[in-house]
Amino acid sequence: MGLKVYLSGEIHTDWREQIITGADGLDVTFDSPVTDHGASDDCGVRILGAEPNKYWHDHKGAMVNAIRTRKGIADADVVVVRFGDKYKQWNAAFDAGYAAALGKSLIVLHGPDHQHALKEVDAAALAVAEEPGQVVEILRYVLTGALPA
Repeated sequence: MGLKVYLSGEIHTDWREQIITGADGLDVTFDSPVTDHGASDDCGVRILGAEPNKYWHDHKGAMVNAIRTRKGIADADVVVVRFGDKYKQWNAAFDAGYAAALGKSLIVLHGPDHQHALKEVDAAALAVAEEPGQVVEILRYVLTGALPA
């Protein structure tokens, strides 16, 4: 059995690389949103034309990015959503809710400081991890039945 895993959420740390590297040798393929913050913010206006109003600038980008996000989540067997420490990540919460609504196996990744704020998101998840290595061990267990040494 192989797994398609969509890595959504915070883009300011290397958590994705930690999971991808840790899962080396497992039958897993990974996908994610565009993680270049500038490209993600500006894709709509760079492709569809400039907007004088910041709202429409952001709206165009969100719509273009949603094409990739919806496809990635829809095709995934497992969706991992990371909530980082620095920013309010409403898009990550939306992705978690979307994945849950589609019946996807959801793993939420965040530190203990977010436990209260994310209690409803956590309740929709099949696992809540604090470290990327825990996500790797979940994937390893699901694929092989092996527990951590």
